[in-house]
Amino acid sequence: MNQDLLTILDSIERDKGIKKEILVRAIESALVSAARKKLGKHITDIKVEFDTQTGDFKVFGPDGEELSGDFGRISAQTAKQVIIQKIREAERDVVFEEYQHKVNDIATGGVHRFEKGVLVVDLGRAEGVLPRREIPHGEEYRQGDRIKALIMEVRRTPKGPEIMLSRTTPGLVKRLFELEVPEIYEGIVEIKAVSREAGDRSKVAVYSKDEKVDPIGACVGMRGQRVKSIVRELGGEKIDIIRWSVDAGEFICSSLSPAEISSVKTYESEKRAEVMVADDQLSLAIGKKGQNVRLAAKLTGWNIDIRSKQEMDKLSQLPIGDIKGIGPKTEKAIIKAGFKTAGELAKLDLKTLTGVKGVGKKTAEKILKSAKELLEKKVHEVRDRKVKERAKEKEKEQSPEEKKTKAKEDKHK
Repeated sequence: MNQDLLTILDSIERDKGIKKEILVRAIESALVSAARKKLGKHITDIKVEFDTQTGDFKVFGPDGEELSGDFGRISAQTAKQVIIQKIREAERDVVFEEYQHKVNDIATGGVHRFEKGVLVVDLGRAEGVLPRREIPHGEEYRQGDRIKALIMEVRRTPKGPEIMLSRTTPGLVKRLFELEVPEIYEGIVEIKAVSREAGDRSKVAVYSKDEKVDPIGACVGMRGQRVKSIVRELGGEKIDIIRWSVDAGEFICSSLSPAEISSVKTYESEKRAEVMVADDQLSLAIGKKGQNVRLAAKLTGWNIDIRSKQEMDKLSQLPIGDIKGIGPKTEKAIIKAGFKTAGELAKLDLKTLTGVKGVGKKTAEKILKSAKELLEKKVHEVRDRKVKERAKEKEKEQSPEEKKTKAKEDKHK
């Protein structure tokens, strides 16, 4: 009776999650190796039988004769090495399978060590790898710090499973909301999209399947406790929670929050939207270094052009002569027809313009295209100038310490 062996196998199965059948096969393989060590490597037809009731093994040679259990010190050492190796391989497979099912889930662990530009995180049964590029700027960690990150990928390596982690992915924000907001977990509220610039700001589009449940209120929580908890976990990153809509124009308006939008014109075929805002809302809609409109574009999947109403009114007054492809005769004909500015011309359709005496279809197409391109060019010139002016103003307001910090961040990037 070898009940001690059975007890050990049960203990390994319970503690390490390795099935007893795998352990038995490891021992059988070890005994075969030990027998070959004694009889000669050329001997291949060796069989092992294991009694699951008693825990006893029997080893049979090529002629069916039972071999003695005394294989000698070298053979026993070989058997031990094979068993250890098989158990390690089985343990790695168990860990791989466990974490393979946790991809896109959050892992929590302690910072174990720093190694070649990556953070190695102790996850308990395995180690996670958090590359520097997957850590938001401004976040610093010390050995022993607790950390939460999203499992991005699990790879097989000779040293065991390699678990790739990230704290910059939009998926981390989504998963944190799913864990923090019961309505999302229950399927009442749905996260439709997330856009993120890690360490600075995120936008989350939410939708409620129940008209009685406010999706934004559910995510914010009583006195903002739910969203505050997520913000703390993300190191103070700002989060805009936006109501998703099937109507593209309405969704684009919401995505540009907190700016107030005057009007939106969408071009479905181009996936492009022209957004009109009041002059005092332009900088808010664009955001610092264009961040707000950039995140809104990622969130909605639309290219968004933001224009100030006052600026457009001014630009629309550009003379027709500035439009490429319009000669003196054509210009006189168009003005005679009652159209005096580039803005008026850009709003015309092809049929109306070809109704002007002396303007054919091909000429009309070129004129309309050139008029729109002219306005686009002027709009971008004005917008770029304003962005640079705002950047200079912000730089003047910065303290010497802030300027040094920014210089270091720019150098790191």
